[in-house]
Amino acid sequence: MSRRPFDPRLLRRVPATRRQLLALGSLGVIAAALIITQATALATLLAAAAGGRLDRPALAAFVATVAARALLLWAQGVVAARTAATVKATLRTELLGAVGTRGPAWLSGQRAGQIATLAGRGLDALDAYFTGYLPQLVLSVTVPVAVLARLTFADWSTALIVGVTLPLIPIFGALLGWQAQAATERQWRRLSLLGGHFLDMVAGLPTLRAFGRARAQVEVVRRMADGHRVATMRTLRIAFLSALVLELVGTLSVALVAVPVGLRLLGGGLTLQTALLVLLLAPEAYLPLRAAGSRFHASMEGLTALDEAFTVTAPASAPAPARRIPPSAPSELRFDAVTVEYDRTVALRDVSLTIRAGERIAVIGPSGAGKSTLLGLLLGFVTPTQGRVLVDGVDLATVELDAWRRELAWVPQRAHLFAASLTDNIRLGRPDAPLAAVHAALRTAALDDVVRQLPEGLDTLLGERGHGLSSGQRQRVALARAFLRDAPIVLLDEPTARLDGAAEAAVLDATRRLVAGRTALLVAHRPALLRDADRVLRVDGGRVTELTSVPAAAAI
Repeated sequence: MSRRPFDPRLLRRVPATRRQLLALGSLGVIAAALIITQATALATLLAAAAGGRLDRPALAAFVATVAARALLLWAQGVVAARTAATVKATLRTELLGAVGTRGPAWLSGQRAGQIATLAGRGLDALDAYFTGYLPQLVLSVTVPVAVLARLTFADWSTALIVGVTLPLIPIFGALLGWQAQAATERQWRRLSLLGGHFLDMVAGLPTLRAFGRARAQVEVVRRMADGHRVATMRTLRIAFLSALVLELVGTLSVALVAVPVGLRLLGGGLTLQTALLVLLLAPEAYLPLRAAGSRFHASMEGLTALDEAFTVTAPASAPAPARRIPPSAPSELRFDAVTVEYDRTVALRDVSLTIRAGERIAVIGPSGAGKSTLLGLLLGFVTPTQGRVLVDGVDLATVELDAWRRELAWVPQRAHLFAASLTDNIRLGRPDAPLAAVHAALRTAALDDVVRQLPEGLDTLLGERGHGLSSGQRQRVALARAFLRDAPIVLLDEPTARLDGAAEAAVLDATRRLVAGRTALLVAHRPALLRDADRVLRVDGGRVTELTSVPAAAAI
């Protein structure tokens, strides 16, 4: 068995399971009492039958306990299934919340396929733990204790044998479980790598085909799948060996009880009813431990995923201070000696900058200079290593980020469109926006002609990542989102990047209408975006300097 058959973090992180686990424990106590009652009734019934009579009360008690155990087994299954569903739903919600809280900066360093595997297949593997192993773990505590107590009153010598041999099962199970745990962790890592690599390969399939590397990647996936198969078979071999060892130990232990009992019965040292009771109860003492040991191996993948999920969703070591509501429509945004470092690489260095309400500021500079980091600071996706970002004098680190982001409209370089209707994609920032406001945003973003060409207009379902629309049309959808959000601050990260002349002109016209009358920060690579800017900032080597004149295209 594992070093940790039950993770105590489960009770802290998923408090809703406490009542269900308490119910599971109570059912385990009732099950132990029913096992004692059933064995006692059956021993009495058989002893009476050996004497040529029918003990009707014992027969009634036996039938009633059999029915009660069947009902109890159903109740245990229901409680265990609900516990599994509660834990999986809570952890998936926390995973999504952790991704949202840590933001794109953290997510960019992760493999999306591994997170998807963890949230899907990984947490689904908890079913075997909660519905198979955990009920047996409870019974392996309650039933042996109850059986030993009953045997002590019935035949103390048998109770002594059972008490000595009973620990052999968890000891052998632990020895084999440590090996199985390491094998399962290797198997899970291979599965995560396989899922992550496969998702990356599917996402980059057009590029792979263009460079003639699709077949090579198929071979890589085949090798990774074969490695996962080998790791799985090694784990199964350990599991089968463990089951064999536990069955052998359990069988020998029961034989150590049965042989002396039989000899004493023949010699007249035991009554038939007591001998029958001992022989009926002895296997029941070992059965839950054997079953728990066998079922634990099937649940180890889920436990490994549970540990990883707890690691990913672990809260901050220190409780976050109470957040305050940010100022609405702020009159000033200020960077106060802000420095940002990523893995010992300085993205921004000692940036001091003031942006006043209504100003349109363009940000230029070479790729990788820190322009997007500047926007990430305002979005709350990036935390300053040193310095502060102030909103009307209030430190952005102390405000409620969800409330602050309602003051912002963001148009990224590559707007992500979901596999949903065009209306739902535009309403992303305002899900309750009326249809009239959606149409107004469409007109302002110059999307009317696009909607008319779609087969079902606004109700047309887009493909994954907006498949079915051109790059320029996707950018205009992002601008329509920003128009519909109607926020006082607009952040645009190179909205005309990778567009042709016609698409760029359409996006530029829409962008000018969007920033009119609003505070705007525009990251630009092309001079067309700079003409309407009040100020131009240049970011280079992490330093931010203000230019006194609009640079030529070659200098951007």
